[in-house]
Amino acid sequence: MADSKINSMLMKLPDETGKGDVLAATSVLQQRANEIRNSSINWQSYLQSQMIGDDDYRFITEYLSSDGTKRDSLLQVQRSQCAKTFLSLLEHISKDQTVQYILTIMDDMLQEDKNRVEIIREYAKKKRENVWSPFLNLLNRPDGFIQNMTSRIIAKLACWSRDPMEGTDLTFYLTWLKDQLQTVNNEYVQTTARCLQMMLRDEKYRLAFAGMGGVSVLANVLSGRINFQIQYQLAFCLWVMTFSTQLVEQMNKHKIIPILGDILNDAVKDKVTRIILAVFRNMIEKPEDASMIKENCVAMVQAKVLKQLSILQQHKFDDEDIMADIEFLNEKLLASIQDLSSFDEYSTEVKSGRLEWSPVHKSERFWRENAPRLIEKNYELLKMLVHLLETSSDTLVLAVASYDIGEFVRHYPRGKSIIEQLGGKQMVMQLLAHEDPNVRYEALLAVQKLMVHNWEYLGKQLEKEKNPSSESSSTGVKTKG
Repeated sequence: MADSKINSMLMKLPDETGKGDVLAATSVLQQRANEIRNSSINWQSYLQSQMIGDDDYRFITEYLSSDGTKRDSLLQVQRSQCAKTFLSLLEHISKDQTVQYILTIMDDMLQEDKNRVEIIREYAKKKRENVWSPFLNLLNRPDGFIQNMTSRIIAKLACWSRDPMEGTDLTFYLTWLKDQLQTVNNEYVQTTARCLQMMLRDEKYRLAFAGMGGVSVLANVLSGRINFQIQYQLAFCLWVMTFSTQLVEQMNKHKIIPILGDILNDAVKDKVTRIILAVFRNMIEKPEDASMIKENCVAMVQAKVLKQLSILQQHKFDDEDIMADIEFLNEKLLASIQDLSSFDEYSTEVKSGRLEWSPVHKSERFWRENAPRLIEKNYELLKMLVHLLETSSDTLVLAVASYDIGEFVRHYPRGKSIIEQLGGKQMVMQLLAHEDPNVRYEALLAVQKLMVHNWEYLGKQLEKEKNPSSESSSTGVKTKG
């Protein structure tokens, strides 16, 4: 599908997705907006204190007293006055309660008819003013409702207007969204995610968001403890991003597949299952690089997606898309297993960061045949192993990574010097003092391999230290420990 057709399709998706979804009515922002709509503003007092002019007073009171066809007619006749009044009120009134009210009715006006964003755009263009400035400034207000209702309006203007958001304005807004997503205990995080869902449907915006580390942020938030609604919304963001093929590679780097695999295994809502399966399908369908497709398939197998697919096949889903995605993924993943080499399996496991004692690690043949391949792509896999030693808190990961580094050194002639250059020797030596005995043991074994030449003799000696009762010679003489 051509990029223009994809963008058109994505932009036409409903804003409040999910049949029977009560999201719009239950988010904190919408609950408070319902209360604010029912509040009463004394516009007469603002007029008398000369905080607003006669024309603004006349328009806002007439606008609020009209509805339906009458309001449409008013906006058609007084387009310029509408924009002037709303922007003037936001500029000259500072009281939080009134600003909240203005933003709420302004958001309602745009939600009723997407084309009304042009009222604001045309006025700013005629006045040669920056259409974004009045709204971006409001993002700095301390009131959370004002910030987030403004954010909704910005997203509508950016997505529905003829003129896209660009340059420093776009950077400022996307950075603000990114920061809000990471704010601890942000009660408006649902609204932040909703704005991102809108923005990332546009190719320009999703590339810009990815360029400022957006994929990493989505991965980090999805890895944490969040409710199913946020899981769905952020997975939706990843789904629309997979329509940009170059972004799929970024998802690999930030381990999106294992993260979504964990959520899929625990998902209790069909809409979460549906969107994750759609992400996985795109990660196989969209890339043009066959090696990336293969890597993604293997990563899904390793994230136990195949097992979950077999469980899902037993369910009765009303949604035909879910069933189609399950069948597609099941077929592709089963095919990938048949072509899977032991090195593919090992490589994907290392890249996932989730090492375990799978058979390849303890296979003498595997290391004899594949140790040289660990230096491919500028030592990619070795660097990942060292990084895991430095950053992981999982004792199993630390033990297996230490063992693997030792085996690489044992089977690759220049292994010692390479590991030292990459900082691996220092990392392994630090683990000699680790609190976990298994980590200490594997670190000790790896350090000895880095420093001694007689690997076979050393291995037997260490095994005897672990199992002192063993005897090693047919003469019946016990080997010295």
